[in-house]
Amino acid sequence: MHIDLSGRTALVTGSTQGIGHAIAVGLAGAGARVVVNGRNEERVDAALDSVRAASGSDEVTGAVGDLATADGAAAVVDAQPAVDILVNNLGIFGAAAPLEIDDDEWRRYFEVNVLSAVRLIRAYLPGMKERGWGRVLDVASDSAVVIPAEMIHYGMTKTSLLAVSRGFAKDAAGTGVTVNSVIAGPTHTGGVEDFVRQLVGDELPWDEAQHKFMIEHRPQSLLQRLIEPEEIANLVVYLASPFASATTGGAVRVDGGYVDSILP
Repeated sequence: MHIDLSGRTALVTGSTQGIGHAIAVGLAGAGARVVVNGRNEERVDAALDSVRAASGSDEVTGAVGDLATADGAAAVVDAQPAVDILVNNLGIFGAAAPLEIDDDEWRRYFEVNVLSAVRLIRAYLPGMKERGWGRVLDVASDSAVVIPAEMIHYGMTKTSLLAVSRGFAKDAAGTGVTVNSVIAGPTHTGGVEDFVRQLVGDELPWDEAQHKFMIEHRPQSLLQRLIEPEEIANLVVYLASPFASATTGGAVRVDGGYVDSILP
C-alpha cells in the first residue's frame, strides 16, 4: 500500500516531541505539507529540523501557539488558515490521588486535552466540508475506556474526545470529510518514561522498570511492552489517507490489545 498525501496540508498539534512528532514525520514522509505546533518557538524550530531530517521532506513549517487558550488557537489559525488534515494530538497526563484533584486541575486537563481539539475543529472543519475532503483525527487513549484509578482526570478527557469525534463525524456526514479518534495504548515517550518512574521508582534499569510497570499497572496489554510512537503514527497516516475514505465516526484502536473488548 503506497500512501500519497501530496498536495494535502496537515496540522499536528503538540508535535515537538513524542507521538505528535512521530505523526508529523509520518505524514511528511507520505508527501503532506506538515505544520508542526508547539507553545515555544525555540522548540518548534528544533522540531522542524528533526522532522525534515527524519522524513526527508522540506515541506514542513511551524505554527506557534498554546492551544489550551482561545488566543493561542487563534494565533495558530492565523498562521495556517486552512488545513486538509487536522491531528489533535496535544495532551497532558500525570498520576494524582483521585480525591486530591482540585477544580483548577480538572479545568486545566479539560482545556488542554479537550477544548484545544474542539477549538481547532470549529476553525477548520467548515473549510474541509466546503472543499469536499478532509480528515480530522483526535488522539485519544486506552484510558478513555479503561479509566486508571491514578489518572481519573486524564481518562475523563480522553473519553470526552471519543464523544467529540463521534459528534463531529455526524456534523460532517455526507461531505467527504471523515472524523475519527485513535485509541493509543501505553506508548514509549519521554513523558511516559517519567510517568513510569513516578510509579515504579528510579532504582531499576529502564528495561526492568518498563516491564514492572506493564505487569503491575497495565497487565491487560497483550503486547506486554510499550508501543513505539511510530506504531501510532502508522495508523494515523493510514486514516489520513484516501484508503480510509469509508472509516468515520470510529474509535480506532492501536492499543496493543490493552482494551479487553472485541468491539472498539
